[in-house]
Parts: sequence; structure tokens; C-alpha cells
Amino acid sequence: MGKSQETFSKKEKEKKRLKKRKDKLAKREERKSNPKKSFEESIAYIDENGNFSDTPPDKTKRTVIKAEDIEIGIPTRENENDDPIKKGKVEFYNDEKGYGFIKEDVTSEKYFVHVSSLNGEIGENDKVSFELERGPKGLNAVRVNKI
Repeated sequence: MGKSQETFSKKEKEKKRLKKRKDKLAKREERKSNPKKSFEESIAYIDENGNFSDTPPDKTKRTVIKAEDIEIGIPTRENENDDPIKKGKVEFYNDEKGYGFIKEDVTSEKYFVHVSSLNGEIGENDKVSFELERGPKGLNAVRVNKI
């Protein structure tokens, strides 16, 4: 005579499966017995603090925003009319490799400079005038002249 094909784990799995089925049927019956909420009852509002609430917001506290006032994208700079020629001091320059950095006098920001952007020769600690141009890694000093 052979062993029974029903092992303990098979019996447990079958019990779990039957329990899930009973729970699912019970939930279905509960949903059928309880009436559904109306659309108005299921709406949630958000108050001025960002919290959920059941009551609609006060209409007197609303602010009207015109579609023309909404800016999509990057806002334009207002100080673009500044002098494009800036002055600074060469902080570092490598003649062999052909690049260096210039520190602007006004903002003390450093900008990359390449030998192809030079009008003449420069060295470290030289006073220079230059313009800025957007490069692949940020602003670069171009049209660099020794003062």
C-alpha cells in the first residue's frame, strides 16, 4: 500500500486558499449590504495649510491668478544690460597646456580661459579685461586682453 498523496504542507495551502476565498466572499457581501457613497460625499478638499478637509474652502479667501501672469520656463534676467567687458586678475595659467583661470574683480568668481580665447600673451597675476561666453561646462572668459 502506498502513502497518501496529501502531505501536511498541501493541506495547509488548501486551508489558506479556502480561507482567502471565504474572506473575499465576506468582503463582497459587505460591500453589497452597505450603500455606496455619493460623489459629493467622497470629495476631499484641501485647505490653505495643505491638509485634507470635508468642507469646501472659503470663497472670500481665494486669489485670482490671470493666465498672462504665469511664466513657463526660465524668467528673463533684468540685469542683462551690464557692461559685457569685465576686469580681473589671472589666478593660474599653464603655458604648456594652454589654459588657466581668471578671477573677476567685482564678484571674485573664477572663469576658465583657453589659449584660443587670448589676444596676446598673459601670465599669472596679470590684470586682464575679458568677456564671458557660455561653454559646455559653464561660463568661459573670451576675448581676453592684458591691461
